[in-house]
Formats: sequence, C-alpha cells, structure tokens
Amino acid sequence: MTQKEYLTREERAQKLLENPNTHILRINDNHFQMKSLATNRIYDIHSTEFGWKCTCFDHIYRKVTCKHALAVSISLRLREEARQRNRIVIDTVSNEECIFCHGGNIKKYGIRKNKYGDIQRFQCSDCKKTFSINVGFEKMRSSPKVITSALQLYFTGESLRGIQKFLALQGVSVNHTTIYKWIKKYTNLMGDYLENIIPQVGDTWRADEVYVKVKGDKKYLFALMDDETRFWIAQEVADSKFKHDARNLLRMAKEKMETKPRVFVTDGLPAYRDAFKKEYGAVKKGSPIHIRHISLKGDRNNNKMERLNGEFRDREKVMRGVKKMDSVIFDGTQIYHNYFRPHMGLDGKTPAEACGIEIKGDNKWITVIQNASKK
Repeated sequence: MTQKEYLTREERAQKLLENPNTHILRINDNHFQMKSLATNRIYDIHSTEFGWKCTCFDHIYRKVTCKHALAVSISLRLREEARQRNRIVIDTVSNEECIFCHGGNIKKYGIRKNKYGDIQRFQCSDCKKTFSINVGFEKMRSSPKVITSALQLYFTGESLRGIQKFLALQGVSVNHTTIYKWIKKYTNLMGDYLENIIPQVGDTWRADEVYVKVKGDKKYLFALMDDETRFWIAQEVADSKFKHDARNLLRMAKEKMETKPRVFVTDGLPAYRDAFKKEYGAVKKGSPIHIRHISLKGDRNNNKMERLNGEFRDREKVMRGVKKMDSVIFDGTQIYHNYFRPHMGLDGKTPAEACGIEIKGDNKWITVIQNASKK
C-alpha cells in the first residue's frame, strides 16, 4: 500500500464519519457493524491482534485497511482524545487552612480518640487555636471510615443487620436504623453533587426493564445505559411494563448527557419504539437509529443490560422487596454502579473512570462525600 493510497482511504474514512447518515453499531469491544450508504449491505468490522478486518469487498479482495475499519478506528481515537481533554478529577479535600482565622500555617496536633473512632486534630501557628476538620461528617458519632464501610457493604449486597453485626466485630455499636439513615443521607448528598457532572459517554445506548416488588406490588425498573462505558445514565420506576410511556426516560438521558445517541438498542417492547420516535426522532436522514431485534445468543444481544438488571436483582433480593417507590436503593445502586464498582468488562475500571471521571484518594466514598458537602 502506498502513502498516497493510505491517505486517500483515510480521507474517505473522515468523510464517512462526517456524513450524518453513517451509524456505527458497537456489538462489543472488538466487533462493530456499519451499513453501506450505497446499498443495504451491513459490514462487520473486527479488531484483531493482526489488525482490522472487514467484510467489505475492498478489504477481502485487496487486503487493505478499508475506509470502514479506518472510520471505526478514527472514531474510537477521537472519542478517547476528547475524554482525556475533558477529563474531570474529583480531588481529595485537603486541610489547608485554619477554620478560625483562615490562615494557611497549620500542622497536625495529635488524634482525638473516642469509642467511635479517631479524628485528626490540627493547630494553627498564627492564632494558636486547635481544631478538627471533618468535612461531610460533622456531628456524626461514628468515623468517616465506619460510615463509608457501611455504605460499601450495603451496596455490595449486605443487609442492614448484617452490617450491624460486622461493625460490632470492629468494636462499633450502632443500630441498623442508624445505618439506614447514613445510607439515605449520603446517597442524597452524593446524588445532588454528581448530578452536575457530565460524563463522556459513547454514541450507542441500551435500555431494558426488570420487575421489582414495591410494597408487595409488581413494578418495573426501566434503565438506560451507555454501551461502551456501561455508565448507567437514567432510570425510572413504572407501574406497568407494556402500558408505560418511556419517553420521560429517554428525555432524562438526553438532558443529563446533553446529547443523544446515534444508535439505540432495546428489545421489542412497544414503549421504547414509541418513545424513541417522539423523543429522538426517526424521520429525517441522519437521525439516530433504533435497533429492536436482539437475540438471547450471538453477537446481537442485550447481555450488558441483563447484567445491570442482575446487579439490581441481587441487591433487591436481600431486601426481600422494596418498601417504597422513592427508596434509596434505586438512586444508591445507580451511584454505586457508576462511581464505585469496578467492572471486569472495563479492565477493572468503574464506568465513571471509563467516561473520563477520576476520583482521587484511597477511600473514594469519603472523597465524593466531602466534595459534595463543600459545593
């Protein structure tokens, strides 16, 4: 392949990406599909250890990297560059000034010990006063470490009484109702803060629903997730599966991400079809496309959404049903999934990290809570 031929193919790939009618469907991390703009043929593009492979005639007969493979490669590169360029860092809250005179000349001044935990004390070299800084955990009898340990245990599937027993083994005596108050307080606090952060998601979104019992009545949790980063974008609880209008779910996702997908993947539920046409538009050329024909096996499946549903089901089983529609379990599980739970499918990253959001510190719960308290 000559330099001239390569540049020509790359230019053609750039034009392909610029065409509003071009849709790249992400099947998985190494498999993509693209529909020909001239015919109804669908090309399969695979990333292999030997390079890109495509089912188009240009690649098969000429053995070259075709414009379709180049378009996918360029698209992935540009998206990763955008994430790095717009990277968001949630840094640890530092203790750099005196709470009395606001001077910056402070130093550590021992540990305040009590039966609920240790709190670092400081002394100001300017006004000579001593104080402790406990941002986000003011007036809490238990230490930040104990409280965040309870949050972690709860959203990984432990019951409230199970957490109570675990903390008792650590020498911390606390009632299970107090633990629930912690979970509710800090889930709401983090939710308000994280709502203002816009992740860099991909252009293929998926949606699915799972039933859940609320006060013994059968309800449905509708969830929408980014395919590439597995970021849980939006959710809502509905009374019915087949009569529900999913337009609000799609609208929430579009408003939160400040964009809409190029490809939307769901099952054949009519609620998604009708909502997609009304909210994302499916009439003009260049509009997003809706893929509704998924299978249980093979490449075209909704396994990622099924896995997300399984996460929620595992948490809900321990609770033996949700007690109320506005239960903290809905928002809390979404926050945990996005910002604190590493995923094997993302090479051990959280969906937030895959979206270009980095949380500093050994205890990410504390970092997010303290930043939320300062806003």
